[in-house]
Amino acid sequence: MFVKTLDDLLGEGVSGRRVLVRADLNVPFDKSNPGVISDDGRARAVLPTLVALRDAGARVIVMSHLGRPKGAPDPKYTLEPVATRLGELLGSPVVFASDTVGEDAQAKAAALADGQVLLLENLRFNAGETAKDDAERGAFAGQLAAFADVYVDDAFGAVHRKHASVYDVPARLPHYAGGLVLKEVEVLKKVTESPEQPYVVVLGGSKVSDKLAVIQALLPKVDKLLVGGGMCFTFLKAQGHEVGKSLLEDEMVATCADLLEQAQGRIVLPVDVVAATEFSADADSVTVPASEIPADRLGLDIGPESVALFAEAIGSARTVFWNGPMGVFELAPFAAGTRGVAEAITKIDGFSVVGGGDSAAAVRTLGLDESAFGHISTGGGASLEYLEGKTLPGIDALEK
Repeated sequence: MFVKTLDDLLGEGVSGRRVLVRADLNVPFDKSNPGVISDDGRARAVLPTLVALRDAGARVIVMSHLGRPKGAPDPKYTLEPVATRLGELLGSPVVFASDTVGEDAQAKAAALADGQVLLLENLRFNAGETAKDDAERGAFAGQLAAFADVYVDDAFGAVHRKHASVYDVPARLPHYAGGLVLKEVEVLKKVTESPEQPYVVVLGGSKVSDKLAVIQALLPKVDKLLVGGGMCFTFLKAQGHEVGKSLLEDEMVATCADLLEQAQGRIVLPVDVVAATEFSADADSVTVPASEIPADRLGLDIGPESVALFAEAIGSARTVFWNGPMGVFELAPFAAGTRGVAEAITKIDGFSVVGGGDSAAAVRTLGLDESAFGHISTGGGASLEYLEGKTLPGIDALEK
């Protein structure tokens, strides 16, 4: 397990010390309103760590990535609006550096007073952050480490990346696991090592290929695996059904057929779908049996009978893990499946985990009560890789 945690650091005393915090502030923005954050869940998730350090008198230097810039500054991916929002959430201004390790960052880090918080510009504006070359990545990590006395990783959503700020910086500084990382690992251990039965997993999202490894890892452990979202159409094709213009991975059909055979009835597929003429909120749509999707339509949500079927399986569970929406929940006509399944999960007599990513966004977008779920993860990809049994570089670095 982790060598040291945030509680250990606070116990040692941080007043006047410079603490470099890796956060996951990779928040989504409103597509129609650039610069406006559409979901600040990830920023709110790291608040307890930042507040604890600030209130203890630390000089807090926060770093994060945002989006996928190509190793150079790109105004589209600036963290400046996030600094503003973070300041609002903290109730005190957050200083923002217009670069990551350049003159502005160095000057503002040096000028920090006890209890102040600084956010560095997007880590991925520097090619060294994501470099495959160890030396290049290490050189950038050295520049980041020079800012601080100690390092705290509270970015669970990034621990599956072998990036400079996640993997190489902790090798250069005394390092501590933040409270969020601790909580995430504790929860995921619970659902992988000792889930209370019956155990139901709900998987959605677009592609089977993205979830294949987690399906293979979980199938021996679950009582039911409910499959919705775009990925269900490849499974339906494997059952011999035509899927019209729905999302389909032809190269995965045989694999899905094998999984269905292995599962012996434990994989549950939709029995009806909402099929539309096009991918649009204004498209004509009808609910049809999953075995009778018209050739000129594509499935964009599971239907009401499927929601009832899934809800019945979920209702008997003592443990539920959910990753991936049941349909295109961002478009109102295709949100009912995700809403229905999510509401069923909130009612179980047991422990539920929302596996981050689009599922967590759906909970907030649809206005569901976050406290009705046992845990909402901040790391979709990291959660899935943990469930697959992979070694996560960020966790590995904190354990050394």
